[in-house]
Amino acid sequence: MELIKKKVRMLKRKCEAVSQITFDEDLNVPDVKPDIGRMIQKKGDIQIEDIQISEGRAYITGALAVCLLYVSDSQERKIQSLMGTLRIGETLNLEGLENGDKVQLKWDIEDLSVQLIHSRKLNIKALVTFTAYVEEMLETALPVSVEDEEISKKKQEISVMGAAVHKKDTMRVKEDIALSSNKPDIYELLWNTVEIRGLDIRAENDKIGVKGELFVFALYSGNDDNNSLQWLEHSVPFYEEVECPGCSSDMIPNVEIAVPQSDLKVKQDEDGEERIISVDTVLELEMKIYEEEELSLLMDVYTPVRDCQAIREKQKLENLLVKNFSKCKVNDRIKTENSQGKILQICHSDGNVKVDSTRIVENGIETEGVVRVRILYIVSDDEMPFYAMETMIPFTHVIEAKGINEQCVYHLRTDLEQLSTTMIDSDEIEVKIVMNLNALVMNQMEMGIIREIEERELDREKLKSMPGIVGYQVQQGDTLWDIAKKFYTTIENIMELNGLESEEVKPGDGLLLMKKVER
Repeated sequence: MELIKKKVRMLKRKCEAVSQITFDEDLNVPDVKPDIGRMIQKKGDIQIEDIQISEGRAYITGALAVCLLYVSDSQERKIQSLMGTLRIGETLNLEGLENGDKVQLKWDIEDLSVQLIHSRKLNIKALVTFTAYVEEMLETALPVSVEDEEISKKKQEISVMGAAVHKKDTMRVKEDIALSSNKPDIYELLWNTVEIRGLDIRAENDKIGVKGELFVFALYSGNDDNNSLQWLEHSVPFYEEVECPGCSSDMIPNVEIAVPQSDLKVKQDEDGEERIISVDTVLELEMKIYEEEELSLLMDVYTPVRDCQAIREKQKLENLLVKNFSKCKVNDRIKTENSQGKILQICHSDGNVKVDSTRIVENGIETEGVVRVRILYIVSDDEMPFYAMETMIPFTHVIEAKGINEQCVYHLRTDLEQLSTTMIDSDEIEVKIVMNLNALVMNQMEMGIIREIEERELDREKLKSMPGIVGYQVQQGDTLWDIAKKFYTTIENIMELNGLESEEVKPGDGLLLMKKVER
């Protein structure tokens, strides 16, 4: 008996591996740089160069780039920047990995500390967690009917989430930022940060629209008599579109965005003066676009004249439970060290969200984590006023997801929407944070899917031993379809014999049944 099937594409994780790399290395100050007197601020970034794939293994090469802002140990006490790289060469064991697979790689710098050994040498300690995985698109065929119209069919209306698109792409955000007229020309860029905030990602016809803001901060020395320290903050709203054939506006996007590269360079303006900062940021998108489809799934078949055996295979199907765009607000107050002097002005603050744990609670997902915040500020020290502090602000937030249970799977995307720092007084800073915690929650249904139907001759001896007419009391959970199959009759025959106007029956109802077998 031939099944009529509907093909559905599903995204499955083939393999995954997590590895932690520790760094403990010394870094010498280059000869062209002055001695280090006091460190102000540090940051780290992972630069992946290549992923070599062999059977069961992925070899990652790259570097941990560490940037340092410091005060020179000289009479002028000028601010300097320093960059060092620590090489990465790590093998991750991925069971089932094959040549040709596309490995997705994520990382998190769990800890980064820089200690001054002496004015010409630093010690760098870091802990980096790498997560590598492979996801593949699999096509499954779900039975929706049979070609034999005389066969009685039991169906179930279900909603199935299929993967319409799975691809990786990049987009660029470029902007030229001109200095205001009261600022001196740029002599040297010393420090910069580029953050993405307020992401809004939407599926459109054959494309993905990405909206957000780039927050750019640059600290530089001016091209004036004393190379005065200057800084600028600039917000770059952007809307970019990425081609995504097969995508439509009614589909459900699950897009993760990383920033593998962000460059700031000094350019000359029309007058030949170095008064423009050019920003070139690369965004890497991993796009998973889902499509929900209503199916009438074939659950069972029978006919009174043949023995039909359904051969089943267990399979997990998914459907959408909820998509929630949740916001979490966090406020905190931070004290500075008394030895630094009184705060006069906050120059810049940046941060990122780190989720430490999630768990399913009643009608929601409880999320715990921290927001790592760095603040650069000026104190009442005329010789060297710049100081920085780093802090972690904890948060707990429940993302509403009505009906969620332990069988559900969910995907989270977190990003900062707002981060503001305000002076309360000369030694206390108030931090206000608004973050996006977006959740895509899917039900998982494990079902016995019919793969084929075997037809056999009826057991004539068994049929002969059954009475031709029998009285039956409807049991809990019974349907007319189940009763008709059990007693070798048809739904139509039962309804006609008992004068029923609909197929609805309830426990305790009495039915007269007559087996129907062709001779």
